[in-house]
Amino acid sequence: MKHIGLDSKDEMIRRFSQHVSSGKADTFKGFGMDFVFGRREGAYIWDAADDKELINCHCNGGVFNLGHRNPKVIAALAESLKELDIGNHHLISEQRGILAERLAELTPGDITYTVFGAGGGEAIDLAIKLARGYTEKPKIISSVGGYHGHTGLALAAGDEQYREPFGQQPPGFVQVPFGDIAALEQAIDDETAAVIFETIPATFGIPIPPIDFYPEVKRLCTENGALLIIDEVQTGLGRTGKLWGIEHFDTVPDIMVIGKGLSGGIYPMSATCFRKELESFFHEHPFIHVSTFGGAEIGCPVAMAVLEESSRPEFLEHVRELADIFAAGFEDLKAKHPSILVGLRQLGLMMGIEMVNEQCGPIMTKACYDHGILSIYANNDRRVSQLLPPLIIDKELAYEILERIDGALKDTKDFLGL
Repeated sequence: MKHIGLDSKDEMIRRFSQHVSSGKADTFKGFGMDFVFGRREGAYIWDAADDKELINCHCNGGVFNLGHRNPKVIAALAESLKELDIGNHHLISEQRGILAERLAELTPGDITYTVFGAGGGEAIDLAIKLARGYTEKPKIISSVGGYHGHTGLALAAGDEQYREPFGQQPPGFVQVPFGDIAALEQAIDDETAAVIFETIPATFGIPIPPIDFYPEVKRLCTENGALLIIDEVQTGLGRTGKLWGIEHFDTVPDIMVIGKGLSGGIYPMSATCFRKELESFFHEHPFIHVSTFGGAEIGCPVAMAVLEESSRPEFLEHVRELADIFAAGFEDLKAKHPSILVGLRQLGLMMGIEMVNEQCGPIMTKACYDHGILSIYANNDRRVSQLLPPLIIDKELAYEILERIDGALKDTKDFLGL
């Protein structure tokens, strides 16, 4: 049965506007980006109606780290369909046990337990609940400009613009500037349950913290009896050239949250991973948290395939080689476009194109689209366009992306008169 290209583009957009989101439909039409997600393969996506081709350098924040419809991931799902379904989260599960054991082998330090979810926001919610339940303290410190999801406690830990329209939020949440140890030291106290940061805050424009930032954060947490929660939803699974972004900072968190890429772009999966001593809370309350679709047994082999591919030394070395190509390429682009390009914020293939003002990001998004690249500006720092290509691209495609970025920078510069 065919699923793509069943109607004209006008009809696709009409139906979406009338029954899903009129605001999104109007926004994209107004921006001249009325792209309807259609055929997809590897690093490429095509419009469902007119077959316009884009190189996906947004990847939905890392969902498509392994590209669209990765053959190994699809094969894992096809095999699991022969025996498995969702399963029952209340009961002991062979598949969740196998996946959690592999995560325990791959996660930093003494992180050995995992509770699974269906999405990143849910996994963050659980991390915060666990921190409060285990420490019996109320206060959660997060970053100004951060983003952890749109669900309850995750929303409360995120930037104000996502919380304010919904009125009063849960008490106990405090924010400090990202990367500012002095501000954190002022905020943290003996009422603090946890400090939660994205390893590299994507929606805040991919600022790279100093190498000693997370060791200092962990020190302050330890001194105040607080837990360190690291959000690896976007930085995890090879994006930075190491399996986990936090490895660059030689720090072991108490709780680490994984999402997006763990799905392989095929089956929703997230994970809240934590140190063994924290499991005592769930030992006392074994049914305190249940997720109907979290760690669905049919999806566990998919996540296993993702882990095996993402953790291969050759795969991670490939990411680092690509990162070097982009680093050198952006040095050339900076020399060519000094009036608009400040530079590249980069850790592996976690990249942000930093430009001179907040007009640049939205215009650059459209210019990239016109040059055949999907790259979305960072909503909490609109000077920056996120550049998150699939980790499976080859060197030739990396050079092609740089060539298209060159054209998009020129068009953005000309449009803004820079």
